[in-house]
Amino acid sequence: MSYAKKPLAPQNPPESRTEVQHFEVTENEAGQRLDNYVHKLLGQVPRSRVYRVIRKGEVRVNGRRAGPETRLVLKDRIRIPPVRLLPPADTGRPSADLAARIGKAIVYEDEKLLVLDKPAGVAVHGGSGVSFGVIEALRALRPAESLELVHRLDRDTSGCLLVARHAATLRTLHALLREEGFDKRYLTLVRGKWDLGAKRIDVPLHTNTRVSGERTVRAGPSGKPSVSEFRPVQFFGTTATLMEVTLRTGRTHQIRVHAQHAGHPVAGDEKYGDAAFNSELKALGLHRMFLHAHSLSFAWPQGGEFSVNTPLPPELAAVLDQLPAQRRRAAGHRAVTAGDSRRRAARLRAR
Repeated sequence: MSYAKKPLAPQNPPESRTEVQHFEVTENEAGQRLDNYVHKLLGQVPRSRVYRVIRKGEVRVNGRRAGPETRLVLKDRIRIPPVRLLPPADTGRPSADLAARIGKAIVYEDEKLLVLDKPAGVAVHGGSGVSFGVIEALRALRPAESLELVHRLDRDTSGCLLVARHAATLRTLHALLREEGFDKRYLTLVRGKWDLGAKRIDVPLHTNTRVSGERTVRAGPSGKPSVSEFRPVQFFGTTATLMEVTLRTGRTHQIRVHAQHAGHPVAGDEKYGDAAFNSELKALGLHRMFLHAHSLSFAWPQGGEFSVNTPLPPELAAVLDQLPAQRRRAAGHRAVTAGDSRRRAARLRAR
């Protein structure tokens, strides 16, 4: 059996269907997630369809079913089923406006990686009704580079996003993620006065996929282990509390569902939030979900620390200005005020 990579589509027909394809993972490809690997090979196929064929068990790794998150290793044998392809002309390119916006969002780069302060409302990749996202825009801006997302953020979440510039960097950072070597912290505004103090929420989460393809997550014993650590930063009377959340696992919609489970849903969250609370905050100028990835740090295996911080976006800081601030702050912690956020530029350290 040959594992040479063959062209996936004829050049001329307006639409085509591949035959069964067999591949072998190379050294440069090792460490990638299965969904990313397949999507690269089937670049004309929407990511949502890639997920579907993987979840149906049609993509095999060494003859067995495998989930989208499976990490590939050197010499893994991959079988991809027949897939209908769209003509290359229909795939298009990210708009100039999107590319420029993402280019301006780059706040740090070195020889190993890029750091973006991702804007809210932009998906990290195309799929699920979105043609292009951050990674497609970056690849359009830098066609000579092999850029890969290190991790993901929800479309409506802003903040720190890492992109690897080399396959070796991607493998290193994915290994750190699996070993919980990342310290990822978020700022979020939740409903009501948080009276739970510093709270570790260890509640499994289960992802359901609706017919429309929209993912919904529920807390329950049948889910995957999920741990979030919530810490109050500043109280705004009985209306809301600004929280810092440290993720110990990285499940879909984890902060949002854990906050809902604790009885303090995230402000502006239309899926898991409180409609009345969202309306109240909308009147104060909140027109997005109040969730921002403000800090990320890790230690390189070869030695040296990396840390990045991004301040609250102006639209979120402005909402805090409108809330009735309570003088008593979370015990033992300095409050992160709107003024602080505006005065602080992104602090970047790479040693």
